[in-house]
Amino acid sequence: MVKLIHTLADHSDDVNCCAFSFSLLATCSLDKTIRLYSLSDFTELPHSPLKFHTYAVHCCCFSPSGHILASCSTDGTTVLWNTENGQTLAVMEQPSGSPVRVCQFSPDSTCLASGAADGTVVLWNAQSYKLYRSVDKSVIVYDTNTENILHTLTQHTRYVTACAFAPHTLLLATGSMDKTVNIWQFDLETLCQARSSEGHLKQFTEDWSEEDVSTWLCAQGLKDLVGIFKKNNIDGKELLNLTKESLADDLKIVLTCWTHWGLICSGPSDVLLLSSTQMSTTESLGLRSKVLRKIEELRTRVKFLSSEIPDEFICPITRELMKDPVIASDGYSYEKEAMENWIRTKKRTSPMTNLVLPSVVLTPNRTLKMAINRWLETHQK
Repeated sequence: MVKLIHTLADHSDDVNCCAFSFSLLATCSLDKTIRLYSLSDFTELPHSPLKFHTYAVHCCCFSPSGHILASCSTDGTTVLWNTENGQTLAVMEQPSGSPVRVCQFSPDSTCLASGAADGTVVLWNAQSYKLYRSVDKSVIVYDTNTENILHTLTQHTRYVTACAFAPHTLLLATGSMDKTVNIWQFDLETLCQARSSEGHLKQFTEDWSEEDVSTWLCAQGLKDLVGIFKKNNIDGKELLNLTKESLADDLKIVLTCWTHWGLICSGPSDVLLLSSTQMSTTESLGLRSKVLRKIEELRTRVKFLSSEIPDEFICPITRELMKDPVIASDGYSYEKEAMENWIRTKKRTSPMTNLVLPSVVLTPNRTLKMAINRWLETHQK
């Protein structure tokens, strides 16, 4: 059985949307207003109706916490409201100026999507109120470590709905509402440029993925071996276990060069061909020696890092030894870059307590940094 318990008749024109939070009901209308009601008795809040939009309001939605309400309108704006006092927090204009028909918060409240009548969808940073990006029928490829844009692919004529990377080759497939699937191939040079810095590698080699190994190879000037290592699924653990024999027998680093020069004909040219074979072998042995030397350096590094690191020297986010520790407003110390990324991409909450941070100010922990440096000097001797 279902019964009607209340009727609200405050809007002067068509009602376009209703939205609930844990304690409130929000409604919006063609009359350009948003109204807020208490769920306890359905009385309208003192600061309702909310007025800003100059044309019809099409959609309204609460953030997951219920503290913020978003509304969007034919006037081409999406407005954020403080539900406790009705004050306007931000006015965000659709880049195209088209009427905004729908808006929705992400589950973690960090982003807000707004969709317009012209088919564009815009993603906003719900904390800084700045444009994050606009959907524009393109494919953007990022370096996940640095967040830098590597490529912007624009060949699709309608919105892109799917994408997938091949597991062992540098291929990307993208599907679109234009009824096509495009296959993209990345060159090795691009991969190495994107991953030319070792600074973003995981601190412990055993935890490296196959991509991390590729990054390391490029940084060591060994980019020609990336394909061989990926084909053999060499991750961090496998890398540390490589030997002279496995490089030659399993990865065929030496034998590849021999095969290339393996046909020697009789006649006056024998000496030249033999010389070429010897040169190839020398280069290959030098390459193998370089790889082994670099792997041995990694093993030495692993032995050093495997010594017991004091817990207070390890960042709670990365679980790695801190280089530039800072103190957050929750009283805990973190690696500066890791905490800045946390604040920028996640909720304004403490990684340790999950409570809202009173402030996002990070203070250098110079005392801890000096202690870490002293510990490093002692263990590097």
